[in-house]
Amino acid sequence: MAIELTLISRGYCHLCHDMEAALLPLAAEFGARVTVLDVDADPALEAKYDELVPVLLHGETELCHYHLDVAKTREYLSEIR
Repeated sequence: MAIELTLISRGYCHLCHDMEAALLPLAAEFGARVTVLDVDADPALEAKYDELVPVLLHGETELCHYHLDVAKTREYLSEIR
């Protein structure tokens, strides 16, 4: 079963775009699927993550926010694989 990652993002956020671009090769390496959710389209997400975006999640586990922590994310993905 593929690993499902969620990137909480917003359209005008350059950090969000940077994290998504940096995440794609890592996701491909681990066969993970990335779903990008617009924080501004969901009041519950906006209330929880507004100032933290971008936020990378696996289920309810927050892997990182603002910038992709490649080492931590790679280690986490290796452990759950």
